[in-house]
Order: sequence, then structure tokens, then C-alpha cells
Amino acid sequence: MVTATTADELVPVYEYLISRHGKMIRPGLVLLVGECLGRITDEHVRVAAMMQMIHDATLLHDDVLDDGQSRRGVPTVNRLWGNESAVLLGDFVLSRVFKMTADLESPVAKVLAQTAMRVCEGELRQVMQRRNWQLREGEYLDIITDKSGSFFSGCCRLGAMLTQAPQEQVEAASAYGLHAGTAFQIMDDVLDVTGDEGRMGKRSQTDVDHGKLTLAVIHLIETACASEKEAIHRLLQSPADSRSELAGMLARNGGVQYARERAQHYAAKAVETLKALPAGEARDALAETARLMADRTT
Repeated sequence: MVTATTADELVPVYEYLISRHGKMIRPGLVLLVGECLGRITDEHVRVAAMMQMIHDATLLHDDVLDDGQSRRGVPTVNRLWGNESAVLLGDFVLSRVFKMTADLESPVAKVLAQTAMRVCEGELRQVMQRRNWQLREGEYLDIITDKSGSFFSGCCRLGAMLTQAPQEQVEAASAYGLHAGTAFQIMDDVLDVTGDEGRMGKRSQTDVDHGKLTLAVIHLIETACASEKEAIHRLLQSPADSRSELAGMLARNGGVQYARERAQHYAAKAVETLKALPAGEARDALAETARLMADRTT
């Protein structure tokens, strides 16, 4: 990202972004699927980097939308350089991805572009549904399928396509990513309520603070009686004053456990789809990755 022509004042923010990569799950899926279905090529590495860049751009924008002050235990770009710089840096990263797609074969570029578009659509849908206390589980699942499931699915589809795998295996890899990504997002939302801030590297209950309904909260609302619903709505209207009370209600109601079980359900579906892929260490790693997504603590 930093080149000989990069303006001096931009170098610190570029280098800071490059140093902040997290788990690298999305590019890892591109490479794992490639290894499972053939061999990893330079094109796999290039596409994996592009998928991580798209993810980095969405995180830059997310931190502005959610007023995030830390991520992975370090200050966010918007905290250090301001919201304007964070938004424009995210735009710049996406523009670099667009430039790089010009060197890809058309079918691969099309899948990459479609994946980015669907992820952004899912993010927009989630924002539009803020403070909609009537949001149902099915609607929530549709949103996170767009936001996260489609991203993981796109990574796996691209990893398969770049090996010239049969269409049946491409579709199986894509389905694996969709289910695994859904499990990942359900657990990400669970950890927003239950996760330890020190281990997570970011402030907890940001979803609740910003009126984003997660599966655990949706289950709490859907299973509560009329009088309880009123109390829950009051807590959600002033989340800063009700963090511990809401967490207690979720624990007693079983909402957190319900969400964990749903994540495990999608992880199991992901593992089931792997039967269509060749057996080996890479397939085993994909199966273990899906299970870890439903059982993670950070």
C-alpha cells in the first residue's frame, strides 16, 4: 500500500493499518480451500489479500459508525486521526481493490465484486434496522447472511474457482463458507454481550448501545411475556444504564445459550458440506475452523 510515490503525511496511517491485521480468517479460507482442491497459486495469494483489504475497509467504516475507540487492543484509526481520515482511508483501500480486480479473470472479478456489494448491503440493512424491537430471528439471519455469511462464502468460492475445481465442489465450498460465516457472526454477537473486554480488544455491548438487535436479545424479546417485554424495551432504550441488568436477563432467559446452539447448528451444517470435497489435512482444517467459529471466546 505504501509506495515510493506515497505522500509523507500519509505513510503513518497506511503503515498503522497494515500492522493491525487480526485473525486473517477470510484470506485463510481462500488459501485453505485452494489447498483442499488443488494447490495454492500466486492468484490465490493475490485474491486472499484483496478479501482482507475489503474486510479492513469495512472495519474502518464500522469504527466510525459505532464510535469505536479500540480494536484488537489498540486505538482505532478514527481515534488517532479522526473520522474523516478513517472513512477516506477505507474508501482508498476499496479503490485499491477495484484497481487490482482489473488484473483478474472476469469470472473471478465478478464474484469478488458481488461479494463486496452483498457485504455492504448487509451492513446497510443492519443499520436500517437499528432499534427495531420487532425484528424477528429470520430477518436477523437474513441480515447476517448478507453481512458475514456471504463474505465467507465468497472467499471459499474464489478459493475453489482458482483451482479450476468442478462446479459441484465450487458450490460445496461456497455453501461451507455461508454456514461457517453465519456461525461466526452469531458468536461475534454473543461475545459482544458476554466477552471479556481485555481478551476481545474492544468495548463490550457496542451492539446494544447502538440499537443493533442480536440473536440472544431477539430470543429474549420473543420468549418474554407482555410485561417483561416492556421492561426489556426500557433497558434497550437506555443501554448505558442497564448493561449488567440486561446481561443478567439474557443469562436467566437462556438467550445466550440459545444463540450458541444456533451457531453450533450452522457450524455443523458447514462441516456436513465438506463431504463433497477431497479428504485430507486441508479439509480437516476447514472442519476444525468451522467448529472453532461456533466455540470461540474472542
